[in-house]
This record gives sequence, structure tokens and C-alpha cells, in this order.
Amino acid sequence: MITLRINGEKHSIDVAPDMPLLWVIRDIIGITGTKYGCGIGVCGSCKVLLDNSPVQSCMIPVSAAEGKEILTIEGASENLQLLQQSWVELNVAQCGFCQPGQLISAAALLDKNENPTDEDINEAMIGNICRCGTYQRIKDAIHRTVELKNQN
Repeated sequence: MITLRINGEKHSIDVAPDMPLLWVIRDIIGITGTKYGCGIGVCGSCKVLLDNSPVQSCMIPVSAAEGKEILTIEGASENLQLLQQSWVELNVAQCGFCQPGQLISAAALLDKNENPTDEDINEAMIGNICRCGTYQRIKDAIHRTVELKNQN
């Protein structure tokens, strides 16, 4: 048995230790916001936070996540909620497929850097491919989130 803590809840599962974390999250536990994109750790659609660091869940064996805090797009961190508000306000998503990974990476950035520059954002968002090309709107939404946080 492997015990995972996802979005604050414990889940005990009986799976092979080398099963990718993505499949456990989606297919075994049933949390489907994290998306399968490429399966080789390139696109970023499957990103989750593992102990507050963004990781490609398609590349992480479930055994490596045991005992760590896992946050998916369904999680409720303050930065993630404000980012989602900014995403909607600025109409960031087109097809929306990459957005869970984009939001996870942006939340991790804002957890570490409360006022990122464009260069900081570009660096933090490497590894998140948007086939619709909404990169400027993503950057604008991250800056908007900083503004929202400063208003509170």
C-alpha cells in the first residue's frame, strides 16, 4: 500500500510503485484536472506541485511521491485561486488543455516570488507548452494576480 496526500486528503492505494503519479491521480483516485499531454515530460499539462515544486506527474513514479504534499489544479492555495480569477478576467484560456499545468507553474512562481518580472515569469513557465499561443495573456494574468494580492 502507498499513501499519498493530495490536496490535503490522504489516499491509500495498492498500485505498482513505478506507476506514474499522473495515472494514480487521474485513473485510480479520480482527480481529473491534471491532464495527460505528451507522456514524456515535455508539454507541462500534467504538472502538479510536489512539496511546493512543480513536477511533470507523468514522469514521477508514485513511490517517489509518498510522504510528500501533492497539490493539483483542484487544490485551494491562495495564489492558485487568485490566478484562476485573473485567468478568467483576462480570458487567458482558448482550448484550455494546458491551463492546469500553466496555473500550477504560475502558483509555484508566486509562492517563491511575490513580484516577478517578465524574465522571472518566462523562466518559471519554461516547460509549459500552449498550442494556442496565449503566452502573453498568461504573463499578463500573473502580473494581474500580483496586483490583486497587493489590493488585499
